[in-house]
Amino acid sequence: MTVTMNASDRIDLTGICPAEDAEILLQHLLAHSDAAIDWRGCETAHSAVVQVLMAARRAMLGTPAGTFIRVFVAPALARRSEFDLP
Repeated sequence: MTVTMNASDRIDLTGICPAEDAEILLQHLLAHSDAAIDWRGCETAHSAVVQVLMAARRAMLGTPAGTFIRVFVAPALARRSEFDLP
């Protein structure tokens, strides 16, 4: 399991997060409305997981481990407010 709920009310993403984990991530986000997401151990994530992260608008803790997700996905999440519609 690459998406887990931490005892300190934090959602951890670790390793390679496959498409199946998007649903698990969404369930954790819905059940824990204030939980931050720690993705320091995330090497890569399926686009379904990335879409859930984009929609969640949660605090992202740290820098992801994987080069692609660090170089391309992290900046997109950082500027996601640019895409908000009025």
